[in-house]
Amino acid sequence: MPFSHLLLLNFAVAAYLTGVIWVVQLVTYPALTLVGKNEFARYHAAHTRGMGWVVGAPMVAELALASWLAWAAYSLWGAGTALGQLALVLVVWGVTFLVSVPFHNRLAAGGYDYVALDGLVRTNWLRTSAWTARASWLGWLLSKGL
Repeated sequence: MPFSHLLLLNFAVAAYLTGVIWVVQLVTYPALTLVGKNEFARYHAAHTRGMGWVVGAPMVAELALASWLAWAAYSLWGAGTALGQLALVLVVWGVTFLVSVPFHNRLAAGGYDYVALDGLVRTNWLRTSAWTARASWLGWLLSKGL
């Protein structure tokens, strides 16, 4: 695959996931606090099931593409840029599985829990920031023809 196509694919997936995470951050997670306690378990189960379809495969694709880009760009961009964009993906994965998933597991097991919901919203800024930084960085690299 030509390097320019690899960079464009990375940008496309990062831009998609950045859009999703901003909707989650500003709409979906805050709206979870508005669901009635009696309906919360059903709503949360539907939310996590649906989001799995929306982000599961794209996140796996992004990890694979970011790894490929890091390998392909290392000699062209140097370690900082080549590995930096991959590091942002690893931050997202780390926060997802070490922070967000445990909060969701707590909500799935115990139902409505304002403290868990608040923690989910607050810590999700880490993923929102990492994806936004990566999409912006890749967009800048694309605009420079790198």
